[in-house]
Amino acid sequence: MEGMQIGGPQWVGLPLRFEQTDFTAKLEAAVDLLASDSEGLMRGQAKCVEQTFEETLEAQPPAWGASEVTCNKSALILAAFCRSNAGRCGLTVAIGENIAIVQRTFKKILPAFATNGSQFDQLFKDGEAFRIGKLEGRAIHTPGHTPACVTYVIGDAAFVGDTLFMPDYGTGRCDFPGGDAHMLYRSIRKLFALPAQTRLYICHDYQPGGRAPLWQSTIAEQRERNVHVHDGVGEEEFVAMRNARDNKLDMPLLMFPAVQFNMWAGQLPRPEDNGVSYLKTPLNQL
Repeated sequence: MEGMQIGGPQWVGLPLRFEQTDFTAKLEAAVDLLASDSEGLMRGQAKCVEQTFEETLEAQPPAWGASEVTCNKSALILAAFCRSNAGRCGLTVAIGENIAIVQRTFKKILPAFATNGSQFDQLFKDGEAFRIGKLEGRAIHTPGHTPACVTYVIGDAAFVGDTLFMPDYGTGRCDFPGGDAHMLYRSIRKLFALPAQTRLYICHDYQPGGRAPLWQSTIAEQRERNVHVHDGVGEEEFVAMRNARDNKLDMPLLMFPAVQFNMWAGQLPRPEDNGVSYLKTPLNQL
């Protein structure tokens, strides 16, 4: 399993090859939201997915081709692209059922969209099992960064979204609408109950101190060394730290455009009467 840095220092892509299956699974870790890179990132990843499909056309199609660890604009655009261009491989898009909570939260301030998750092909319940070819996995709800965050456990690997970063950087922020530091702490403790050598694959790496990019750790390493939530850090201590840290963070530059793609599962928002789709920014909210 190898990682590759694409489109900026924060993003790590993980094309995954498992010898025990005849389907090459490609799971998205995450894509950063830099507008200048988004189109190129999608092209590059689409090429990777296309190559994967070409290599495995005669293999058993996956039960689920794209499972979202966190509701992420660029990964969802890619998923929508693949869903519309990969009918011969039966690609579908799945996410945790709590995406409906995020949709209901943002519907108060953004243009209308369904709030039942119907934009996605499958909504995973907590603990629900799924298959990718011969691989068996399960979805674990890990809310906190957002209500919709999910960890996917496949064999001895877990894809944790923005729940955990590398041990020297800590944990994901909790100040987005619906985020909650108490929930994040409890989600992390749930993950810490996995076997110690479970490999964790992260979404972003912010390279503290300018070190080389990393994308994999283990439960044991996180429990021992995570600077925010190692063993011995209690819930109230963590929540106080996380909230204080989040109070100093700016809102992401592309928050509202990204959320609108997220709510539509990577599709463009519904066209208005003139046939044009718009991404809108509320001027007096948040």
